[in-house]
Amino acid sequence: MTLFHRHGSISREAGIAIATLIIMLSPMHGAWAQSNIDVRVTDRERIISAADKYLREEPVTITSFPSPRSAGGIHDYSSDGDYWWPDPNNPTGPYIQKDGMTNPDNFVEHRKVLIRLSLQVPTLIAAYLLTREENYATHALRHLRAWFIAESTKMNPNLKFAQAVKGKATGRGTGIIDTIHLVEVARAISTLEQSGLMTTSERDAIRNWFAEYLRWIMTHEYGIQERDAKNNHGTCWVMQAAAFAAVCADTAVMESCRVRFKTVLLPNQLAPDGSFPLELKRTKPYGYSLFNVECLSAICKILSTPSQNLWTFVLPDGRGMRLAMEFIYPFMKDKRQWKYQKDVMHFDDWPVRQSSLLFAGLAYGEKKYLDLWKTLDPDPKDPEVVRNFPVRQPLLWINTQ
Repeated sequence: MTLFHRHGSISREAGIAIATLIIMLSPMHGAWAQSNIDVRVTDRERIISAADKYLREEPVTITSFPSPRSAGGIHDYSSDGDYWWPDPNNPTGPYIQKDGMTNPDNFVEHRKVLIRLSLQVPTLIAAYLLTREENYATHALRHLRAWFIAESTKMNPNLKFAQAVKGKATGRGTGIIDTIHLVEVARAISTLEQSGLMTTSERDAIRNWFAEYLRWIMTHEYGIQERDAKNNHGTCWVMQAAAFAAVCADTAVMESCRVRFKTVLLPNQLAPDGSFPLELKRTKPYGYSLFNVECLSAICKILSTPSQNLWTFVLPDGRGMRLAMEFIYPFMKDKRQWKYQKDVMHFDDWPVRQSSLLFAGLAYGEKKYLDLWKTLDPDPKDPEVVRNFPVRQPLLWINTQ
């Protein structure tokens, strides 16, 4: 096997061998072996195939798509509320709500390019982890520069104009849920920092962007409204705050998120049977239940430590993440068993390869979760599903370095 190319960089074969050795020596390798699952093997082909395609695509940010109705500027992220429609009785007046019914004519171009970022950067960094080929990491860094550093193309670190409603609001706190698609980007950034391919100034600029955004969601009225939301929106706020604090090494915020998980999210959202009553009341109870447990699982993965394991934390009455997984698992395995109202849209498109099955399967040693995870679609195409599927590259979430 040739270890080096003529220009001195490490070859693809040698990179694979080194990456494999690193993972073999990792503490998590034993967990994979015991659980009879190896994410490197399961996801290798899909990661490399997608990453090779993404290498041919240039970075695109929100500045390429001015919003016609936004009250903000070209660097301000904006979107229209999904479930708001023209009033048939007053076509030029304020929009009216149809919960669960997405209006296809609303402005969502910024969300689309944000999701594009969340697909491409984590995939490229996952490919780098598998191969140690620097071109994957350097191309991901091009995206990060465009979004968070370059003055001409970067996004302002706030969501003042997200999920606006014509005739009612130029922006709303609920819009903060749109940046769940930065959570896995943040995970990729932490991995990229360890590669040595990012300069100190680039690292500091990106960290500063996330620190500013974190400060905004913690102090602006929209952020406070979202934090205090009782359903999945409150869950997503904690997931985001935890992920962005991890990038910034803000241990105080991470600890506050652990406290909120224990004292607010679980007590207020989880029923004694493991269901989420506030999600079951929605017009898409199945999809929202899957989404909420997905985000709670990500919180557990980000914030758990040997001394504070959120996977095993239980309230005095026994409610905890294991109970939530036990409730939802049968309906993931066989959706025909779902005994609640069916979703008004996209019911047939769920479940996909939910990371909650993988993370909980590893945390609890539950083979049935892992076996089901392997059978599900890792790359859904339905836009509504993609919008509610924030963790797509689990390799980044498992300790491989």
